[in-house]
Amino acid sequence: MNKVIIIAEIGPNHNGNLSLAKKYVDRISQSGADYIKFQTSIPNDHISKFAEKATYQKKNSSNKKETQLQMAKNISLSYKDFIELNNYCKKKKLKFLTTAFGLRSLSFIKKFNMDYIKIPSGEINNFEYLKKIPLKKKTKILLSTGMSTIREISEAVRFLINKGINKKKIILLQCTSSYPVPYHDTNLSVIRSLKEKFSLEVGFSDHTLGTECAMTAIGLGARYIEKHVTFNNNSKGPDHQASLKINKFSEMVKQIRNIELSLGDGRKKIEKSEKQNRVIARNSIVANKIIKKNEKFSKTNLSIKRPGNGIPSKFLSKLIGKKSNKNYRVDELIKMKVKY
Repeated sequence: MNKVIIIAEIGPNHNGNLSLAKKYVDRISQSGADYIKFQTSIPNDHISKFAEKATYQKKNSSNKKETQLQMAKNISLSYKDFIELNNYCKKKKLKFLTTAFGLRSLSFIKKFNMDYIKIPSGEINNFEYLKKIPLKKKTKILLSTGMSTIREISEAVRFLINKGINKKKIILLQCTSSYPVPYHDTNLSVIRSLKEKFSLEVGFSDHTLGTECAMTAIGLGARYIEKHVTFNNNSKGPDHQASLKINKFSEMVKQIRNIELSLGDGRKKIEKSEKQNRVIARNSIVANKIIKKNEKFSKTNLSIKRPGNGIPSKFLSKLIGKKSNKNYRVDELIKMKVKY
């Protein structure tokens, strides 16, 4: 199977602190993940001063009275910080991604020449945003589908294709925009539905608390896993409580790599590790009692026992009534030519 691309989503969990963001880079670079991802924004560019915080944001913030704009300003990094952070990722040999919120940030992130442009769920129907998606040969699009209907997803995919983006470069991420997502709202079966309807690669943007949904998503065909990561679930900030602790994230990466190996290529065959057991576990036709040469084989003097390096048991009926070609001891493998 193709490798599962694992994205460690830091989002705003650095709380606006560049030093903390670099500590995330340090740890994720040791986890085996493919990418670390942040969120780039100039809050005034995409959040109104009248916008309220979501319920989960109010619950997880230290200042209950601040607006969404004030909160975003407190936990955002500057453009200069992101240039430094990108360079730091290169130093640590970790691939850098960032999601742009707002048109100014979308224009800014072009300079990073990233492998993927992530379209957040809130922008899926923002055609002014989609219109400005940077087009580069190697770049693929991760289209998050939280809060969306199939019709809205179809409209966005059609718009991107009409804009000149190769359909094969669009990856749909099943996502439920809740933090954290209750299991009954995760709807992992949508992964199959998206694959069948759009014939595109599909992934899973995971906002659940554990790792079991990510594992299940891979079994359903997801080839991209994005998971929010934190050092401390009790930190103040909107996303920490819906994120996976960094040590658990590293364990999840190892588990996903094992799942990759275990899924195989889909062709049923005798695997290398089981070949030696085939002879031991299968069975053959043996003498059930002493059989003399020229004595006729019967159900009475033949039996089926291990090992499996003799005449396979499925050919027992072909031996019945034939004359023995030699003397056989009890349990000895029957060895004679049989037309299979």
